[in-house]
Amino acid sequence: MKYHILAFGAGFLLDQLFGDPYFLPHPIRGIGWLIAKTEKTLRAGNPQGNPTEREGAERRQGKLLVVIVLLFTGMLSALILFGAYAMHPGLGVVIEAVMTYQILAARCLQVESSKVWKQLNAGSLEEARKAVSMIVGRNTEHLTEEGVAKAAIETVAENTSDGVIAPMLYTALGGPVLGFLYKAVNTMDSMVGYKNEKYLHFGRAAAKLDDVMNFLPARISALLMVGKAITESRHGVSGAETTESMPAPIPPRRNPCAQERWESSWREMPVILARS
Repeated sequence: MKYHILAFGAGFLLDQLFGDPYFLPHPIRGIGWLIAKTEKTLRAGNPQGNPTEREGAERRQGKLLVVIVLLFTGMLSALILFGAYAMHPGLGVVIEAVMTYQILAARCLQVESSKVWKQLNAGSLEEARKAVSMIVGRNTEHLTEEGVAKAAIETVAENTSDGVIAPMLYTALGGPVLGFLYKAVNTMDSMVGYKNEKYLHFGRAAAKLDDVMNFLPARISALLMVGKAITESRHGVSGAETTESMPAPIPPRRNPCAQERWESSWREMPVILARS
């Protein structure tokens, strides 16, 4: 336990110091590659005729994708971690710290979102659009200044839960193995968890599992955001000053995902509380 606590603290410190340098390979890219290759292989024999048969086949393939990705991720991360500890406890602590560092993304989120704020503060809308395009998955070419700010706030709100709170929680509870399993689920959801014709049935298992794993972290994030808003309001951030300086609340998206509904509501909460 003492080794885990030491490694977790060291990993968090590494994340705060270095973030995610672009030039370094990242394990999440490897998980993404595995998901894409596995999906392609599983879909190769899809029935093209009967829609009912195709729907059933896609659901089975989606479940198999989840099993394959989680098995591979869990086994590889466990092999690396326990192998290092078997060689020497000191080496184990170092490897666990590096793995923890790779799981966390607090510093990266802070750095990338700050770039957007700096460009907006400098009055450079074009550069702000470029900066926000690095952290959102939408077309930012025609966003207004308000649109850029809203996109950045929304992304920070969402990623506070699934990029910071959830990875920290699962890594603290189960070490890097559980942390990487969470990241694998979250990456599958981001790649195949869409409600469109291609992924409605294939991505269902990944999306549902992501909902389950984010149930608690999303609520912890909500409480932290509300608590922070209350603290700020007690230190004088209120009234007309807040109305002028803070962006408008972001409307909740029509998304049946429980996690997204929570995130949509707590995304608005700090602004509402601060204005009261």
